[in-house]
Amino acid sequence: MPLFPMQPNVPPQPGSAMPPAAPAMPAIPQPSSTVGLAADDVARARQLADRLRSRFAATLIGQDNLRESLIVTLVAGGHILIESVPGLAKTTAAQTLATSVSGTFKRVQCTPDLMPSDLVGTQVFDFASQRFTTQIGPIHANFVLLDEINRSNAKTQSAMLEAMAEGATTIGGERIELPKPFMVIATQNPIEEEGTFNLPEAQMDRFMMKAVMTYPSADEEARMLAMLTRRGSDTLDPSTLAPDVLSIRDVEFLRAAARRVHVSDAIMRYAVDMAATSRGAGTHPVKGLAQLVRLGASPRASIALTRIGQANALLAGRDYVVPEDIKAFSHQVLRHRIMLTFEALADGVSADQVVDSIVKAVPVP
Repeated sequence: MPLFPMQPNVPPQPGSAMPPAAPAMPAIPQPSSTVGLAADDVARARQLADRLRSRFAATLIGQDNLRESLIVTLVAGGHILIESVPGLAKTTAAQTLATSVSGTFKRVQCTPDLMPSDLVGTQVFDFASQRFTTQIGPIHANFVLLDEINRSNAKTQSAMLEAMAEGATTIGGERIELPKPFMVIATQNPIEEEGTFNLPEAQMDRFMMKAVMTYPSADEEARMLAMLTRRGSDTLDPSTLAPDVLSIRDVEFLRAAARRVHVSDAIMRYAVDMAATSRGAGTHPVKGLAQLVRLGASPRASIALTRIGQANALLAGRDYVVPEDIKAFSHQVLRHRIMLTFEALADGVSADQVVDSIVKAVPVP
C-alpha cells in the first residue's frame, strides 16, 4: 500500500509540453511523544483559576466541590449537569461561573411546553423584503444555563443534544455554528416526578461531569445568611461584583494549555481500566458487579477522565497528570454513565457506591 495516493497517468495533450517531474515529497514530521508546558504558562493558568475562585467566594458559601467541578469542566472543554434538591444555589453557582467570563450568557427555564425553536431559533418571514430571516435562539451563547433540564420534552432535549454534540444547530436546513467557547450548565431536581422527562442515556453521556450538591453545614448556612444580609439582596446581581473577569482569550488559553499537559501511558491505562471495570471487565473485576450494573461507562468516560485529569493538574500548577487527578473526579465522571439494574435499585444501591467499589478495586499506577 503506497504511502501517498498515486497520480493518474494522463497523457499529454497535443502541442503541450511534458509536465516537469514532481519534486520529492518532504518527510512528514512526527509529533513528539510529550508536549511540555512552559513554567510561565503553568503560572498564568493557576493565576486565572485563582481569579475564578475569588469570584465564587463573593457569591457562594461552601460547595467547594461544586466550584472545582465547574472550573475544571470549563477548562476541560465539557458540559456539566448539576443535581440537587431546590434551594441549594445551583443557579447561583452556574451564573457565577458564566459571569466570571466576558462571553455571552443565556438562561433558559425549561418547561414541558418548551419547543426546539424556543431554544435553537426559527425562521421568520419578513413582509418588507419578502424573504425569510433567521432568528437565533438563546442556545447561541458562550455559556447556557438550562435550568431544570428534565422538565423539557423529548423533542427539545434532542435539540439540546445536537447542540452539545455537534457544536452547531440547524435552522431551516441551515447549519449555524455555536460560539466558542461553548458550555452548557444544566440543572435538575431529582425529587419531583410530575411534569418531568428523564434525560435519555445518550444525552446524559454528553455531560462530561455530573455534580451532586448536598445540604450545607450549620456554620455554612449561618455564613450564607450573613452574606445575604450584607449584600441586602437574596438574588445575585453580577453588576455588583468586581469587574475582574476572564476574557474569551483567557478561556481559550486555559483549554489549549490543558490539552498540552502530559499524560503518561500508565495514567491512560488507569483511566481505561476504571471505565472497563464498570463494564465488568478490567484487570481487577469487581465481584458481583453484573448483578448491580446493567450498563457500564462507555469509552467517552475514559476520555473524560483523561481530560478532567489534565485540567485538574494544570489548575494545581503541574504540567503532568498524577493518579489523584483521575480519582478526584471519578464519581462526577462515572455516576451518570452507570445504569443500575432493577435489583440494585430495589436494594437501595446507588451509582456512587458502585463507583466506590471500582475506585477501590482498580490498582493505582
